[in-house]
Amino acid sequence: MTDTEIEGPGRHRNGDELAESATKRDDVFDETYKEKEGPKPSMIIVWKNIMLMTLLHIGAVYGISLVPSAHVLTWAWSVFCFLISALGVTAGAHRLWSHRSYKASLPLRIFLAIANSMAFQNDIFEWARDHRVHHKFSETDADPHNAVRGFFFAHIGWLLVRKHPDVIEKGKKLELSDLKADKVVMFQRKYYKMSVLLMCFSIPMFVPWCLWGESLWLGYFVPGLLRYTLVLNATWLVNSAAHMWGNRPYDTNINPRENKFVTLSAIGEGFHNYHHTFPYDYASSEFGCKLNLTTCFIDLMCFLGLAKDCKRVSPEIVLARAQRTGDGSTRNRNG
Repeated sequence: MTDTEIEGPGRHRNGDELAESATKRDDVFDETYKEKEGPKPSMIIVWKNIMLMTLLHIGAVYGISLVPSAHVLTWAWSVFCFLISALGVTAGAHRLWSHRSYKASLPLRIFLAIANSMAFQNDIFEWARDHRVHHKFSETDADPHNAVRGFFFAHIGWLLVRKHPDVIEKGKKLELSDLKADKVVMFQRKYYKMSVLLMCFSIPMFVPWCLWGESLWLGYFVPGLLRYTLVLNATWLVNSAAHMWGNRPYDTNINPRENKFVTLSAIGEGFHNYHHTFPYDYASSEFGCKLNLTTCFIDLMCFLGLAKDCKRVSPEIVLARAQRTGDGSTRNRNG
């Protein structure tokens, strides 16, 4: 099938032709995978992670108590850091590096890598590898955050236990040459701990102190810990709530749902039934920029010449799929 192009920001590529190469992608569900028979392996708790996550959330709750005493510029700075962190995950690790749904210039890739370090959710290479495994083996033992195991496991529990052996096995078999060939990805991976210390904690804390005299204590707990915890939970809701609650206009054979709350909290990632149906679509939604700040950001980057080749699914393909496998709902499809 030949490529076609339509006018729009960055000359979007029509995604119809991508269907024929689906079997070559690591982010398309593998219908041949079968879970191993017999008893499941015992769950191994990672007590260090439990302690760290507990302390993090206690710190975030304390940060909430400090918000009323924060300078208004600190509030604005915290929101800004939240958005930059979120874009490092959504526009960066997710749509660019996991799904290759558009191409980014070197300056944009550097910015997104820096933003991803501010989000502190594992380095880009590991994040993208695990996310491809999640798509390829969704809701099975090989899914890192298998939602069939319940809300808590899909939300945060998967980080508190050792990975299922199938997750590790399947992750090692993925073809990740595109990530290994990206010097920005590998540079961030090499210096990840240092970049997290700088971007996730030091800069959010020191900027308010240096520029408008906010206390380091408040700077650490509000734009630091509280902002970081909110970004984490917004991302986790995509794995949990968006796999459990909402309608399925495109495919009722999969668990992911359309969830507006998650769409708002995760700046556009809650159109999840659409995303798992068409993972290569750069907008992760049928509706473009509507309720989708990440898509707006990518479109802006295309306009500035920093991104291009945005892959898109034609309305005809979307409608045909919804009629064939959707639940018949029209609420989300018609806005």
